[in-house]
Amino acid sequence: MVDQLKHECGIAMVRLLKPLSHYREKYGRSNYGLDLLYLLMEKQHNRGQEGAGAACIKMDVKPGNEYIFRERAMGSGAIGEVFANIHSQVRQAREAGLPWEEYPFYGEVYIGHLRYSTTGRSGISYTHPFLRRNNWRIRNLCLAGNFNLTNVDEVFDIIVSRGQHPRHNADTFIILEQLGYLLDAQVQALRDRFKAEGLMGEELNARIEAQLDMEDVVRKATSTWDGGFVICGSTGSGDAFVFRDRWGIRPAFYYRDDEIVVAASERAVIQTVLDVDTESVCELAPGQGLFVDAAGEVSVSQVTEPDNPRPCSFERIYFSRGSDRDIYRERKELGRLLAPSILESIAYDLDHTVFSFIPNTAEVAYYGMIEGLNNYLNARKAEAIAVTDCKDPATVAEILSHRVRTEKLAVKDIKLRTFIAENDARNDLAAHVYDITYGTVDPGVDSIVVIDDSIVRGTTLKQSIVKILSRLNPVSIVIVSSSPQVRYSDWYGIDMSRMGEFIAFTAAVDLLKETGRKEVIDEVYRKCKAQENLPKEQVVNYVKEIYAPFTDREISDRITRLVTPDGCPCEVKVVYQSIEGLHKACPTHSGDWYFSGNYPTPGGNRLVNRAFINYYEGRHQQR
Repeated sequence: MVDQLKHECGIAMVRLLKPLSHYREKYGRSNYGLDLLYLLMEKQHNRGQEGAGAACIKMDVKPGNEYIFRERAMGSGAIGEVFANIHSQVRQAREAGLPWEEYPFYGEVYIGHLRYSTTGRSGISYTHPFLRRNNWRIRNLCLAGNFNLTNVDEVFDIIVSRGQHPRHNADTFIILEQLGYLLDAQVQALRDRFKAEGLMGEELNARIEAQLDMEDVVRKATSTWDGGFVICGSTGSGDAFVFRDRWGIRPAFYYRDDEIVVAASERAVIQTVLDVDTESVCELAPGQGLFVDAAGEVSVSQVTEPDNPRPCSFERIYFSRGSDRDIYRERKELGRLLAPSILESIAYDLDHTVFSFIPNTAEVAYYGMIEGLNNYLNARKAEAIAVTDCKDPATVAEILSHRVRTEKLAVKDIKLRTFIAENDARNDLAAHVYDITYGTVDPGVDSIVVIDDSIVRGTTLKQSIVKILSRLNPVSIVIVSSSPQVRYSDWYGIDMSRMGEFIAFTAAVDLLKETGRKEVIDEVYRKCKAQENLPKEQVVNYVKEIYAPFTDREISDRITRLVTPDGCPCEVKVVYQSIEGLHKACPTHSGDWYFSGNYPTPGGNRLVNRAFINYYEGRHQQR
């Protein structure tokens, strides 16, 4: 993706089911769980390079000793910094002569998080895992998640109505406070019940911890949430959990055996770290939760009923690692399905076209595109051989000599520090983010086709990709997107929120103005303003009316004009995947709201209207 998007976020959880001595004896090390957490986080580095954090809960610790440990850091090197600090603490404990059982971060529950900010809130205070401290071990709560709530204001009001006083209205704090409140309420009810039976002290605590029902806590909390979320966490007593939103927007996978329970945002990560096959890793279904109680009993249950599940298709197109078996196949299929449109764009002239991809995330779609083009070419070869004299080797050889020409045209160069320059100088530097492979194109004769996984803002296309490719002096440059036109804001974990940043939106607005229909923009604004105070369930996505007058082709043609640099010496075309093609390639991930405007939750409609109002009024809030 040439226009880099941030994605919130990646989670990892490890719950050891046996005493620590078991792993020390079997694997020869006491930090078995800690090592697993590190690998799970490092293998998901793609999911968050703004910050990272890790936490450990030690069970069966005597009063007076710490049992929750946490490290967090900021920046792209946060994972390394976090674990360097952890190992420094372990080393200090070893040098102090402590027994290994008392080392910090040697425990039974591990929680890790990789963060990208999508709401403009950054800093160490927003970096997971989050802690809610309490003198009662069971009332401590540690959370990490991949989520964005679209009804934070409503949940905030619920919390305040109970008498709580949240110190912030960010969804992270709100989630922590709501779960904490419900956890406190259940613990208090259990305490009153067992105290009435005459239990006191450690016996009372043990009975409460044995009877805690985290599933009930999660069920009550999530019943009020609108948005996409996967959240993992643990109480201070070791009740660990992972749960997923009922729309299935954000992904979660887990593996369990008699030694461990592991959860992560991506299946292939678990496979690689644990060396298990695809079928051994399960996906949490929409609305499901995975729970491991303090005694190590594991259960998977339906916390909330699925609500028209719409798993995020961008996970398949871009965010998740392409090493997953199904994602790899789907990305290839996205490329293969584009072959007919690509052939039409080059007038079926394969002999004078060079095909390539934008490094590095579009590479798998590129293989599928080449496969589709080869299928077409092989069919033409078979037809040609069928109507010619098959006994003439030279004729057959000439037919077979035609091929799909593939080269690596674009090369991702060093990360240039364009922020040090001003205005025009910055644009000049941006043009050199990519380099080209010289001598691969016959100047003035060949056309170029390059595929990318998506085109969101179009800025890098205009400032860098098209400019640098035009130096090869092709007849034309065809930019192919393996995903459809991104038209609408996302509110469930991707930093696509400002309407004016989308090249497709800009194209539609330009067309409305050019064709004398500016009143459509004004009318959409009036309709959006009229809905501002309606309940989210009654809000309609009127932003769709911005695109309604035009065909996909008309908008693509206008996008082509917008991404073509001034003075470009060759023709430029842009070809997009269709929404139908997307669903054919990714049949189990129907979430397409950023392309179609069909949001999976009512909160999405409300926020996209708010985004349009902000655009129209010249404001730039993300929400």
